[in-house]
Amino acid sequence: MPNRFVKKLQGFSPLTDAAIRAVVKATAMPQDFGPRQHLIREGDTPGPVFAMLEGWAIRYKVLPGGSRQIMAILMPGDSCDLHMGMLEEMDHSIEAVTQSVVATIPRDVMDQIMAGHPTVARAMYVAQLIDEDTSRAWIVSMGRRNSIESTSHLLLELYIRAIRVGLIPSGVMEFPLTQAVIANALGATTVHINRVLQTLRHSGAIELRRGHLRIPDPAILVRLSGLNESYVQRRLPPQPFSRTNL
Repeated sequence: MPNRFVKKLQGFSPLTDAAIRAVVKATAMPQDFGPRQHLIREGDTPGPVFAMLEGWAIRYKVLPGGSRQIMAILMPGDSCDLHMGMLEEMDHSIEAVTQSVVATIPRDVMDQIMAGHPTVARAMYVAQLIDEDTSRAWIVSMGRRNSIESTSHLLLELYIRAIRVGLIPSGVMEFPLTQAVIANALGATTVHINRVLQTLRHSGAIELRRGHLRIPDPAILVRLSGLNESYVQRRLPPQPFSRTNL
């Protein structure tokens, strides 16, 4: 099984053999998390750096009324909470959506790897910058994009991230997110998201069935989401892609 965390880092910076060995060693004893099991909860003391090797998870906050706002979707290859150790307690929760395999890297070990292997440090910082860019795009979706635009953006974002870590070898990606999860990420109702997905299906922009997503022509979602090509290209692996396949 490939190490998705290593693969994602390699997409942001060429890693030396020594750097790869260091990261592989740090992620060699991952933990299993079942669906709806928390990696960490809001209010907990910040723990290790999490690296998703397999499975999907969500970062979220619960509002006073009990509703939940999802702020990020984590998939294989993603890491999180690199700098959370600077805070006294977690200001959000992270919960597994599917059966997941997660490496828990002690902060001192991560610090040593980044200090001893500049290529890893560069890849981690580039990944963080892109995560922040993604967060800004999500804020725009919540504030100004209509439901078709925001849903198209979310699906395209996840699709591109899956490409980066080799999760779409046959053009179809596993898509374990329920309509309720998508609704909580976009600040919409489940009923409304169901209608939006039906519209995207009928338009030919997506094929979504039985937990699998196929995007016949990503350029359609680029247009529907209102994103520009530079935003998309910044997220793609450093190799040529056709205008239609992106």
